Amino acid sequence: MARSNLLSTVKIFQMKAAGEKISVATAYDYPTAKMEDQAGMDVILVGDSLGAVVQGKQTTLSVTLENMIYHAEMVVRAVERAVTIVDMPFPYCQLGPEAAVNACARVVKETDATGVKIEGGASRASTIRAVVDAGIPVMAHCGLVPQSVKALGGYRMQRDWEQLLSDALAVQEAGAFAVVLECVQADLAQRLTKELRIPTIGIGSGSNCDGQVLVFHDMFNFAAQDPSQAPKHARLYCDLHAHIDAGLRQYIKEVKEGSF
Repeated sequence: MARSNLLSTVKIFQMKAAGEKISVATAYDYPTAKMEDQAGMDVILVGDSLGAVVQGKQTTLSVTLENMIYHAEMVVRAVERAVTIVDMPFPYCQLGPEAAVNACARVVKETDATGVKIEGGASRASTIRAVVDAGIPVMAHCGLVPQSVKALGGYRMQRDWEQLLSDALAVQEAGAFAVVLECVQADLAQRLTKELRIPTIGIGSGSNCDGQVLVFHDMFNFAAQDPSQAPKHARLYCDLHAHIDAGLRQYIKEVKEGSF
């Protein structure tokens, strides 16, 4: 498949200077990625959130490297334009630079993704630097880091300005081309966005980041949950569950009555 119009991480970096907002959404399979790419999504993230929304698990911690490669390969095959980024699952990037480089290299080699996303701030800077030095683009992830949710004591808003600034500057200097800010108090996320050279991608961090990321299943209630239980930062654009449920019930009815 020709991919001559593919965006680059350099373009994403330049969008901040140009004042152009960056759209990011997750995808875990070929048809979803195809729709997002054709709609004009700037970045498609193969998130380890697949553990919850695809596998039905409570956290992302049990998602394996093989899971990520399996889903990322499908996503990348569908994309002709967007930057494709793959979440590095726990605990590869927690094990040090050498283990991280080996795992990240495998992801990029086996999926042809543009780059990877690595959770953690200053404590992960040396790992990010090693991966970048190996020629692999890195999107960092600061604020609430789900892979450390047990250490953090749960999912909560991040308000420690000194820690947030230290982490964000550390990943920037390590060579990350962008940073996700998750559940950062909105005014602090805005301050970080002004402080950093690299783009900030918010999730639950207010509208003043350089871009936004949402989980596809949250956007369209594709995980078949009560919409009232969706994350507070999510915005429901269409209740696919309601439409699909109605269709399935109609199909079952027609089969049972013999009209189909």
